[in-house]
Parts: sequence; structure tokens; C-alpha cells
Amino acid sequence: MTGRKRGIRIGAGSGYAGDRIEPAVELAAHGDIDYLIFECLAERTIALAQQLRQRSPELGYDPLLEARMRAVLPLCAQNGIRIISNMGAANPLAAAARVRQIAAELGLRKLKVAAVTGDDVLAVLQRDPQAGQRCQPPLGEGVGMLSANAYLGAQSLVAALAQGADVIISGRVADPALVLAPLIHEYGWAMDDWQRLGQGTLAGHLLECAGQVSGGYFADPGYKDVAGLARLGFPIAEVDADGALLITKVAGSGGCVTAATCKEQLLYEIHDPAAYMTPDVVADFSRVEVIEDGPDRVLLRGATGRARPDTLKVSVGYLDSYLGEGQISYAGPGAVARASLALDIVKERLRLTGVAVGEARYELIGMNALHGERLGAASGPYEVRLRVACRTTSLADAIRIGNEVETLYTCGPAGGGGASKLAREVVAICSTLLPRALVQENIHFEESEHAVA
Repeated sequence: MTGRKRGIRIGAGSGYAGDRIEPAVELAAHGDIDYLIFECLAERTIALAQQLRQRSPELGYDPLLEARMRAVLPLCAQNGIRIISNMGAANPLAAAARVRQIAAELGLRKLKVAAVTGDDVLAVLQRDPQAGQRCQPPLGEGVGMLSANAYLGAQSLVAALAQGADVIISGRVADPALVLAPLIHEYGWAMDDWQRLGQGTLAGHLLECAGQVSGGYFADPGYKDVAGLARLGFPIAEVDADGALLITKVAGSGGCVTAATCKEQLLYEIHDPAAYMTPDVVADFSRVEVIEDGPDRVLLRGATGRARPDTLKVSVGYLDSYLGEGQISYAGPGAVARASLALDIVKERLRLTGVAVGEARYELIGMNALHGERLGAASGPYEVRLRVACRTTSLADAIRIGNEVETLYTCGPAGGGGASKLAREVVAICSTLLPRALVQENIHFEESEHAVA
């Protein structure tokens, strides 16, 4: 590591919306970190959050926001750790307001909370669907858009940090930008320093899935054994002024950080390692060196980049169809034959009753959920779970899928049990590109008050 004696240390507090909270607490308490980031948005998350906001205007942000903030805010305030997160989802302003309320309830005085908005471009695409490029299905051709969110970069996050934000809550920003922003802020990197931005984007990409780079998603028993997954430690990136970085984790936590875990995460969701397109830079990871520097310490260097794209990626959520599903279990001698007959019955029933289905799955799943390992038959499955799942164009037809499976209790083969059913809307995603000039970012500040230190 070059530059300052101790690089900026950034901890990954989550890798998706429902991630564990304990590793983030461990990072805040024992990670000796400067920043804690929470990455919580998958492709469909905002579209689903937008549905929730339409029903309850005060909601639409990450459902674990309150639990996470109550767990880490006191530790972060005590240890001087700043928080950056996209937990705002479809409603960053409401999320930031809730963080301020929580801070006041916890007795944290003058906590500066910023909300970054501007990623919601639904109105832009509703006015002019042709502004979006290369979307499949094409926008405006019967596509009922539910949400449209541009992937913002680090710029507004950097501005919020420069104005003293202790906590930043955003909507859709590119995952690596959560890590890149504090590096730009701390080291004064120029927004066109493509080499350093490429290296900082590498740090962000390695942290964005949290426990994946510290052994979680990496584990494969007998081939890639990883100890302590029940208390997996989330990763820390230590980055110097030139962008060289070290990936590590809290000493004594579960999991592992190795050259292999870092290489797998390096290639995760990367279409072209030489041209990883983000809002801030087109990063080039093709010459990255990965060097183990001791137990749970991996050095990475050699990333670079070139000028950022002229457009921003936009994820568009739309109502695609409905899904009907039903499940039921069969166990004991002849389980497979009885379940296969049950599938045939459901297929015929859907035909006879005129249920219009599109894509359909008729499946038999299972081995040992009902009666345990000891009763399983070595010659074949002792138990199976039947699953029927079909796309439909109406909720009424989706409901009938599960109903037909449930009637197997008494109208199908012997011994069916544990039936379940569901019917729901299918929210699908398509991606498009939008000129940067059509996206207006904003920062909203307010300090928490009414607190006693």
C-alpha cells in the first residue's frame, strides 16, 4: 500500500436487501473502518418497492432499514463511521426522515442525514418512451411501466460527503459507487481520473455483494471448504490514495478472504472484464493482479479505466403477467408414480376447465423433508413434492392453478399432503439507456434534533 500510512477502510454491511445484520454490527464495533456501506438493491427491488409506495406513500424503502440503523447508528456515531446506502429504494426522502427519527430516539445529537434523489425517471419515459434506447420489450408498446430508475454514479454522494453528511440514503445508484464516493471525497480524485476511478470501482465491485467475497457464495463442500459460515464475516476494503487495495475481514470472524474468493467475485456479473461499464467510468479489470498477503488478506492492483459512457442504464419495472402456483407432497412406496399421476391430472384439469396458461412448469421435487434421512429409499426418491407453476394473463386464472393442485387432497392419488398455493402479479424488468442530460440529481439535507447526547 502506498500513500498514507493507513488507507481508507470501508466495510460492506450488506450485499442485498434481506442480508444478515450481525456482520455489519461486527464491522462497526471491531472493523476499525471509516465508512460502512449497505448495498440493498437488486434489479426488481425498486419496482416492488414502488408497488408498496403506491399502497402506502410513507413506505417504499428497504424494510430492514430501521433494524439496521438501530443496530449500527450508535456504534458508528461512537467510532466516527459514516454510512452510505441505497436503502432508500423507491422513497429515499421517507427513508432519510426515518433515519433522522431513529437517531433522535437513540439520543444522537446533530446527526446529518442526506437523501440523494433523481434516479426516478419514470415521468421522463412516460412523456417520451423513445428517450429510452434498446429496451425489450420496446417501451410504449403496451408496456405498463411501474418504475424506471437510472443508475446514478458517485457524484451526488461525493457532494453530500463534502457537505458533512454522516449518513447518506439514496435510491438506485450503481453498486460500486457506494464505495467509490468516499474514496473520491477523501483523496480528492478528479472525476475524470479514469485510472484511479477504475481502481476504486474494483474496490466497490469486490465489496458490493458483501459475504460473497469473504467465502459465503464461494463455499462448495469437499471442493472449496469454508469454515464458520454461520457467523460469516463481511469484507473490508482498505484503499490508498493511488487506488491500491487490500481486501480483508474482522479477525476471528467466519469465512475466508483468499485469492480465489476475490477472483470469483471479480468476475461476478461482469460481461467484459476489460470494459465494465458504470456511470463513473468504463473500468478495465483485465490486468488486475491478485496477491495473497497473509491469512484473510488479499492485495489487488492493476485496474484502470477510460471515459464514462454518455448514457445511464435505466431499469424499467413493468407488470408482465400473473403467476399461479400450487404444491403438494407424496411420500412412501410409489410416491413418484402417485405424484406423476397427480401432475397428469392437473394438466388435464386445466385443459378441461379452460384455464389459459403461458409458460408452465410441472415438477417433482424432494428427497427427505417429510420423514427424514433414515426412511429414504436408496433405489429412488422416497418422497417428492409436486409443483405446478404457470403464467397467466389474469389473476383469476392464476388462482385456479393453485386451487387445482389443492383439490388433489381428495380428487387425486392417495396420500397427498401439505398443499400450498399462491397467486401474484409478476413484475418484470427490462433495461434501457437514457442520455445523462435527462437525469437531474438532488441532495436533501436535514439534521436530527430533539436529542440528548
